[in-house]
Amino acid sequence: MDLRRAAERYPGGDPATGIESRHAFSFGPHYDPGNLRFGAIIACNEERLAPGAGFDEHPHSHTEIVTWVVEGELTHRDSAGNEALVRRGDVQRLSAAGGVRHVERNDGAVPLVFVQMWLAPVRPGGEPSYEIVRGIADSTPYAVPEAAAMLHVRRLAAGERTAVPDGAYVYVHVVRGDVRLAGVELGPGDSARVADAKDLEASGITDAELLLWEMAG
Repeated sequence: MDLRRAAERYPGGDPATGIESRHAFSFGPHYDPGNLRFGAIIACNEERLAPGAGFDEHPHSHTEIVTWVVEGELTHRDSAGNEALVRRGDVQRLSAAGGVRHVERNDGAVPLVFVQMWLAPVRPGGEPSYEIVRGIADSTPYAVPEAAAMLHVRRLAAGERTAVPDGAYVYVHVVRGDVRLAGVELGPGDSARVADAKDLEASGITDAELLLWEMAG
């Protein structure tokens, strides 16, 4: 199990324009050949956008982009004609496939915080697609078959336990609160990369929210 603390993330974004980013993997100018991916995951970015701030239209290709809002509301628009307001508890996925352009903004009056995870597809190319699941429940895994991956959302009360999925690769990201994973304490923004995960358990030290990716080998 490889633990990565929030403070170890690479800083990014453009604070002068209200954008603050923290990257868990090699990203942009922060090139780290030893930290390019884990399983299918090639990026896990924590983004903070001030009211009125955002990312202007930009391209993506051959990437599955999954977004989880922590606080605030995210405005999404893309070149395939999709437009949505993404709120806390929603899972948004943009399959860039052969190529798509999109805009991400905070059009609200309060700060926006979201986690965005990029996954490499099993096969590149194809037509872009978009999906949003409103208010996903803990007991409903979200499948990303294009990347042979499954997202599990876990919301724990203090003292509550949950099984961590078995898998060739399991990525655990703490959204909020404090948890204990295999005897180790993790806080907001911390993550764990587990190879050949089996019979692991996480428990809430405080009320907590986790994103767990189960990925094939």
